[in-house]
Amino acid sequence: MKKIKKTIAVIACLTVVIGLVGCAALDSAINDFKGNLVGNDYTIRTYDNYGNLVMTTVGDKINITGNKVKSTSYDSDGDIITNYELSSVITVNIDGNEIQSCGDTCIFEEGGLQPEAVFSQDDILSQSNDITDWTSITGVVNKYKNLFGKSRVVVIKSQLGQPITAYSGDKVYWEIPKDLPKMTKLMIDGEALYIHRANFQIIDKELLD
Repeated sequence: MKKIKKTIAVIACLTVVIGLVGCAALDSAINDFKGNLVGNDYTIRTYDNYGNLVMTTVGDKINITGNKVKSTSYDSDGDIITNYELSSVITVNIDGNEIQSCGDTCIFEEGGLQPEAVFSQDDILSQSNDITDWTSITGVVNKYKNLFGKSRVVVIKSQLGQPITAYSGDKVYWEIPKDLPKMTKLMIDGEALYIHRANFQIIDKELLD
């Protein structure tokens, strides 16, 4: 009986692992681990408020870290409370050196990720014909789908709304890193893309067909 239970437990674990192999959230976690340990290879493009490219940085071993600053407040008894909050400054560790950045629009593009900088003004016209399109259902379903990645187009704009570039992929996942200020991380078909201080839209491809 014990052997049967162990066999069932092993099969269950293997099923979970196999299910997670294609999970975009797992890809992101592995990318974070590698980045914190040895660094990932990125092309970093920096833009001004109008979307003009002002600097391109390329490195083999790069990671991004936030910077915490100490702040104080008072409780109801008048005692001082010390807190640590993320500042607006990010530190980019690049092949043994550093870049500090604050306020600029930066796009961190990993490895073989290639932008599709084709901009056309498309209207999105959608129509619901099924009960499964109810927002009470799709809100939950889409959160689940995001963990595994969905077919999406990512349009990135400057802080003043000027189009900069666009990316697309069959398995796109996004998250908000807790330890990086004003940063959004995406995994696009297994490659990481960080967006710092920029306007953007992540659109399901089905809405653009």
